[in-house]
Amino acid sequence: MKNRYEALLVLNTQGKEDTVKDLVDRLEGEFQKEGADIEQVQKMDKRQFSYQAGELDAGHYVNFIFHADSQLITTLRSKFKLDPEVYRQHYQRLKPKAEVRPKKVAAEK
Repeated sequence: MKNRYEALLVLNTQGKEDTVKDLVDRLEGEFQKEGADIEQVQKMDKRQFSYQAGELDAGHYVNFIFHADSQLITTLRSKFKLDPEVYRQHYQRLKPKAEVRPKKVAAEK
């Protein structure tokens, strides 16, 4: 059974600000190649870090919401850990998307 997940990736785009769209497209392809069904990709632009932890002081944030098996998270973590353009990554399991049901109107007496 596939679960719903959210992946927040911080990208190292230092010196290549104009290739962010290509990088996000490549990462989206990597998710799909591994078997994830992408629901939404949210590009959140470049943000300054609250403190400098290493060589970077800012990064591009991208949020992926997708459906996948639980074993896929381990695979993605390992794969993106080796990718020099992915600075940080965080995964979180989400609740299943609730179906929109019409509200019942109480009958008047």
